[in-house]
Amino acid sequence: MKVLVTGVKGQLGFDMMKELKKRNIECVGADIEEFDITDADKTRDFITECNPDVVVHCSAYTAVDKAEENIVTCRAVNIDGPANIAKVCRELDCKMVYISTDYVFPGVGDCYYETDDETGPLGQYGITKLGGELAVKENLEKYFIVRISWVFGINGNNFVKTMLKLGKEHDEISVVDDQIGSPTYTADLSVLLCDMIVTDKYGVYHATNEGICSWADFAEEIFRQAGYNNVKVKRVTTEEYGAKAVRPKNSRMSKESLTKNGFNRLPDWKDALRRYLKEVDITT
Repeated sequence: MKVLVTGVKGQLGFDMMKELKKRNIECVGADIEEFDITDADKTRDFITECNPDVVVHCSAYTAVDKAEENIVTCRAVNIDGPANIAKVCRELDCKMVYISTDYVFPGVGDCYYETDDETGPLGQYGITKLGGELAVKENLEKYFIVRISWVFGINGNNFVKTMLKLGKEHDEISVVDDQIGSPTYTADLSVLLCDMIVTDKYGVYHATNEGICSWADFAEEIFRQAGYNNVKVKRVTTEEYGAKAVRPKNSRMSKESLTKNGFNRLPDWKDALRRYLKEVDITT
């Protein structure tokens, strides 16, 4: 098996390559320097030359607030890009993994969203990621659409690293307390994706670490595990915090699709955080 991974400079792409190599699976990593996914011809040329059995598409436009202004670029990367890749995958008869997000849902109530629940994104980021899902479905049959949330990994910036940095500079940090969801550790997610791509159990999945929390809960656990005992988390509402783009307040997603298809769920998020903090240097 040969796997092409896009977005290798990001958190998930980096860990995906690491896990593939650990399993001795032939893999090729690519980012914008190798080919621009918004250019259909360059995308076709690169993927065709690579001739993979699977494309794991990790790259995306993920700047949620900036997406409200840079709509054209966001749509090109999150909709046109996946469509271009899916078309080539169809021509080559290879599988595709498309990484999506909890932002495809409206985030109301306190239910756990199922994979087939009605979508209703609130902002441009969610709208374009949902558009990417639809583009993959329209152009390909051999696809895994995997929705994740609150991502953290070794290679790149994330909420954990931000909290650790702020915790060194401030005694009190304001963190939103009315958005509920589940963190996703990319090292754990990569294990699942590698298990997934060797099967033909295609479809839509939700894959986050087990357990739920608010962003404020997440921050407090980060400080507790990191030993930042003097840092206080001030719990604020979404409205008090303020942000350009609207975020879903309920990002609970059911993982029943994983269980139904025989895949292992990701470990508890607190355990994932513990292992992650061992990997990053929290002393600098």
